[in-house]
Amino acid sequence: MCGIVGYVGKRSASEVIIKGLHRLEYRGYDSAGIATLNDELNVVKVKGKVGVLGELVRKKKVKGNPGIGHTRWATHGEPNDINAHPHTGAFRRFALVHNGIIENYDVLRQDLEKKGHKFEGDTDTEVLAHLIEEIHELSDIDFFQAVQQALLQVEGTYGIAIIHKYHPDQIIAARKGAPLLIGIGDNEHFVASDASPIIEYTQKVVYLEDEEMAVITSSGYEVSTLKNVPLTKEVHELAMNLEQIEKGGFPHFMLKEISEQSDTIADCMRGRLIVGENRIQLGGLDGVLDRLINARRVIIAACGTSWHAGLVGEYLFEYLAHIPVEVEYASEFRYHEQLIDERDVLIVISQSGETADTLAALRKAKKRGAMVLGICNVVGSTIARETDAGVFTHAGPEIGVASTKAFTAQVTVLTMMALLMGRENGMISDDRMQELTRELNEIPKKVKDILKDTSHIQEIASLFTYAPNFLYLGRSYNFPVALEGALKLKEISYIHAEGYPAAEMKHGPIALIDEHMPVVVIAATDHTNDKMISNVEEVKARKGRIIAISSNGQSKVARLAEFNINIPEVHDCLTPLVAVIPLQLLSYFIAVNRKCNVDQPRNLAKSVTVE
Repeated sequence: MCGIVGYVGKRSASEVIIKGLHRLEYRGYDSAGIATLNDELNVVKVKGKVGVLGELVRKKKVKGNPGIGHTRWATHGEPNDINAHPHTGAFRRFALVHNGIIENYDVLRQDLEKKGHKFEGDTDTEVLAHLIEEIHELSDIDFFQAVQQALLQVEGTYGIAIIHKYHPDQIIAARKGAPLLIGIGDNEHFVASDASPIIEYTQKVVYLEDEEMAVITSSGYEVSTLKNVPLTKEVHELAMNLEQIEKGGFPHFMLKEISEQSDTIADCMRGRLIVGENRIQLGGLDGVLDRLINARRVIIAACGTSWHAGLVGEYLFEYLAHIPVEVEYASEFRYHEQLIDERDVLIVISQSGETADTLAALRKAKKRGAMVLGICNVVGSTIARETDAGVFTHAGPEIGVASTKAFTAQVTVLTMMALLMGRENGMISDDRMQELTRELNEIPKKVKDILKDTSHIQEIASLFTYAPNFLYLGRSYNFPVALEGALKLKEISYIHAEGYPAAEMKHGPIALIDEHMPVVVIAATDHTNDKMISNVEEVKARKGRIIAISSNGQSKVARLAEFNINIPEVHDCLTPLVAVIPLQLLSYFIAVNRKCNVDQPRNLAKSVTVE
């Protein structure tokens, strides 16, 4: 989850790295550091955000080339100056930055301490630096081989970059379980956790796979396995641009990304939703559709917001295609006995395509013979490369830690998949397909209508800015939306919130309701309307503060609610795509009112690449 960037070439390494770390800060912001070579090894690191590091680097006039930098999301050791990366060995001849977790670091540390090594901090990364130093100092092998041998001894995950004072035109990089890529420029090269810090300089990248290493110089790069087998790597062209990772005049990335959703949903459907012909074309599923439709069952595995999208997918697949679906937390998938085999299909969902728990679920299913499909946003990501087939969401880079446009893009893909499967297996008639494709095509316009005027949502947010708790209720397709609304509020405003199926309120949560409890009711599906009205009446009878998300046809709900946020009418199965927008905005405005750091909430990071 930490961010890594390295540079070797003709530019000022410190300037490239600091700028790159700012763009990587969504991956972690507990502390930051940089190391460069200028005859000697220069290491500057500090607790706090990249801006603090940047000021220190300017003050100290840090120069040199090559260089590596790091922005940290703490795993081992509290955030402080000492635990910040880069780390060095006792002789300070090299510096190392690391993303991931060395699981056997404690055993290694104890062994190194017996050999006389003294540690300054508490991180697993410092142990790796000392292990490399121990191997190099006590043998005749070169530094690259020492790194290889050290990595063969560690258990866990890593993406690392290293510079050494005696190898002044060289960065060593290696990867296992944590993403790392090489950027290819004109007599300059880059290494990074993802493309965001290098997109300004190059569109050409090489993705390292697990247990691969690279020696990167200004003039080129060489890649080999940990066991020193040379490799030839494919060069990929990045499908993103600099404008996509800038705020574009918005105060926060999150608001920008909420506001982009009419476009991102349209982009997700472009060339795939063929309205005039009443059909869906998903090229990524060519060749696997029969196996998907005829699977014994479909299992969806994901984490966080992507898990909520998967829950919507369960309703869509079962309603539109009559295909049985189970939705699993990817983080729990491998810890209970899964009776999964070649008769099943696993669909993994991840915005980044690098989520560690989701990758673990993918690999377990493949080992047991199941076909694995991916839904992700990042071309070239590990999930995109390791799945048998899949569909990209085309949402563009998402920088805000709290996911917004990724959710609606994932639900859009799942909706198209359900329509495609239902049409293919005969569960959707011509007339119904025509109705649903036309309505789905209208969703971007309806999202844009919601976003035209958000003043009413801002007013409601101002009234509930300091509420200690929220309750979110939904039924059917909108139960996962209730979960997602509660998660957004927790993530960015630090207000405790819970989402429930509305009928479950009577089985416990109703005890919480009084005149101080805001209850957000998502009442936008016709087939559950009567039941939802009964639930709203129950809340009202206990003086709960009702905030309703309802469409024009839900006048009874609007009359019962203290506050009503109106959304356009859509078919029941499409309501998550419009109902979630006001919930995202409500969370955003409450967090802004509370002066929270909306784009970088405490304790969180964007891409969870550790387990």
